[in-house]
Amino acid sequence: MDWPKDQQSVLDEPLASCSEDPVTGFTRNGCCETGPQDVGSHTVCVELTDEFLSFSKERGNDLTTPIPAYNFPGLKGGDRWCLCASRWKEAYDAGVAPKVIMRSTHQRALEIIPFAALSQHALDLS
Repeated sequence: MDWPKDQQSVLDEPLASCSEDPVTGFTRNGCCETGPQDVGSHTVCVELTDEFLSFSKERGNDLTTPIPAYNFPGLKGGDRWCLCASRWKEAYDAGVAPKVIMRSTHQRALEIIPFAALSQHALDLS
């Protein structure tokens, strides 16, 4: 894939890794990188909660069930994962948004989510 170089976080810093256990990201390299092929904008690095995982499953995206054919282990509360920006915004609007790791959240998420909403849920801002 031909990804843009020097991808930046919402903090306007180089994008940090989100998770390598489980391995996340649209390209499964541990980062919430994005490019033209990522139409879902998998750009928000979160720490998952059971409440959010139930919410996502109710909306038709079951992230908890392993899918061995796709090397997908199934997720649990406490795991870090690159979410689609629109799903995070939907959860935010419903009051169940998981915490965000800002240094690992791609600046493209700001096309869908206001910075203030992300920062309200930030784990890595003091």
